[in-house]
Amino acid sequence: MLLLRFSDPNGSLEMGSLKGKAVIVTGASEGIGASLVAALQKRGAHLCLTARNEARLSAAAGPGDVIVPGDITADSVRSALIAKTVERWGKIDILINNAGRGSYYTATTTPLEEARALFELNFFAPFALSQLVIPWLRKTGGMVVNVSSIAGQISLPWLPVYSASKFALAAITSAQRTELRREGVHVMGVFPGYVNTDFQAHAAGPRPPQRVIQGKRFAVSAEDCAEAIVHGITHRRRSVVTPRSGWLLVWANRFFPSFVESQLERALHG
Repeated sequence: MLLLRFSDPNGSLEMGSLKGKAVIVTGASEGIGASLVAALQKRGAHLCLTARNEARLSAAAGPGDVIVPGDITADSVRSALIAKTVERWGKIDILINNAGRGSYYTATTTPLEEARALFELNFFAPFALSQLVIPWLRKTGGMVVNVSSIAGQISLPWLPVYSASKFALAAITSAQRTELRREGVHVMGVFPGYVNTDFQAHAAGPRPPQRVIQGKRFAVSAEDCAEAIVHGITHRRRSVVTPRSGWLLVWANRFFPSFVESQLERALHG
């Protein structure tokens, strides 16, 4: 049996195992984040978790996990995440930039302050946190995981600024990967499609189009999404698209953009 392994200066790691790895997860209190927490706990990872809702964060955390309640867009919260992880375990192996939210304002009606707030959470927070954690990941041969969206591959007209922020995150993910590969730090982009979470309830702006609401019946579970992400981590994938059928939409958009745009227009206007 062939065992593939991480590059790990502190000891080799068999494929599929995360035992003893120090992992930071943002947006860990619900949805994909809480499911990631459960999946990582099962694999023996040491977790440092953050989210704004302290009660839900505490509920998701296990007995040995460190929690840092707060707003990840704040410099002090990001610094505390790094400091408390290193204080507890003396290292950082993996950063999962999962925190984010949506906005259903149209491109022509999005308030400028809303657009800026969305970019602060969806792009600037993970960008800044990655910069803080890279020196530690260089020591462990670690990994940055940026959770973008299928909307970071295909611009969704009912989520225009959200799409823009996730495109930006996808772009910086590619640049980080190219810059850090030779230093032993791996960077993975994650592009979930429709996931059964409270995303719609937390998104700002008007209600999404009816076809988008109805599409939730085809959503994958947060648990399945989390398992796909963890599988990507343990196999050091370049990208994870979940569900995998989402690749069909990505490639259709690349080769037949006019057709995809026409279908998105129909979904937007009904």
